[in-house]
Amino acid sequence: MSIYVGNLSFKATQEDVTEVFKEYGTVKRVQLPTDRETGRMRGFGFVEMSSEEEELAAIEALDGAEWMGRELRVNKARPRK
Repeated sequence: MSIYVGNLSFKATQEDVTEVFKEYGTVKRVQLPTDRETGRMRGFGFVEMSSEEEELAAIEALDGAEWMGRELRVNKARPRK
């Protein structure tokens, strides 16, 4: 399972996101997509943690939380279509 994190600050880095999520368990991977043309972060990302329980705890705690001046949207990532 993977976690979708939306409404991220454009200044957030992989290290910043890892720091926030590691309070809820072991972070295996953080992916922050960037715009192909500008190289600027797109304002969302994906986080993988070591267990589903850790991911659910992070989702519950962080969805709607304010971080870096923005209200985060955190939920289970849906597969690409």
